[in-house]
Amino acid sequence: MTKKKSKQKWAREFLFIAAGIFSAAIGLKGFLLPNGFFDGGAMGISLLLNHFVHTNLSIFIVLVNIPFVLLGVRQISLEFALKSALAIFFLALVVHWIEIPVVTSDKFLISIFGGAFLGLGIGLTIRGGAVIDGTEVLAIQISRKSSLSVGDFIALFNMCLFAGVAILINLETAMYSMLTYVAASKSVDFLLSGIEEYIGVTIISPEFEKIRKMLVHDLQRGVTVYKTEGGYGKIGHRTEERKALFCAVTRLEVTKILAEIDVIDPDAFVLQHSIKDTRGGMIKRRPLH
Repeated sequence: MTKKKSKQKWAREFLFIAAGIFSAAIGLKGFLLPNGFFDGGAMGISLLLNHFVHTNLSIFIVLVNIPFVLLGVRQISLEFALKSALAIFFLALVVHWIEIPVVTSDKFLISIFGGAFLGLGIGLTIRGGAVIDGTEVLAIQISRKSSLSVGDFIALFNMCLFAGVAILINLETAMYSMLTYVAASKSVDFLLSGIEEYIGVTIISPEFEKIRKMLVHDLQRGVTVYKTEGGYGKIGHRTEERKALFCAVTRLEVTKILAEIDVIDPDAFVLQHSIKDTRGGMIKRRPLH
């Protein structure tokens, strides 16, 4: 990487992290903290501790995340851990020193918009190569040593956290806090995946050549062709070799592609699945010449 590109990369990451810190601070001080609402993850633990030990929330934000940052050195990288430590520290400073007026006292709006601003802050920080909520670092560690996936662990962790809120505080607060968590997680997903969330489409059909031409020439999509063999019955009877098509499309394009496939072969076997991320290749429409 050239020196110029390196500076641009660091500048971009700094802007993402700075924007993430201020967005999270708005969610916390403008919505959640004044109204006693909670979120999931390490931030939820910090808010819960602050509810019972009436001291500055900034202290708990730092203390709760220290173990996750240290774990991040081993699980991810020293650079990631250092950036995360700085992001968490500056979030604590912003929460402590900057006054943000309370936006609303409506519980539903607090849950939705407080979660959205907090999720936006978490997502922007991740875009900058750091975290301000270290739960996912622990989830990666657990997933490597157990049958739980990262998503399974985070869901289980937050279920226990909200159950604790229901027992220690009240059920209504726990329910609104769950709504806050959902809004935050959806904001993170939207920011990281965007509106163009990609779907992987696998198509198996005797008319694969016609479908391939339709995808490549009519819809200007990139296609990968796999050689496959079918199998069925108790003894795993094998059929002749055939071909399967795979392409990555946006969620907005799936309906159109399925309709076009149905015109060519109504009996085609089509499998769809979500794609977490895409990079390189021809995932955008080709320019028409």
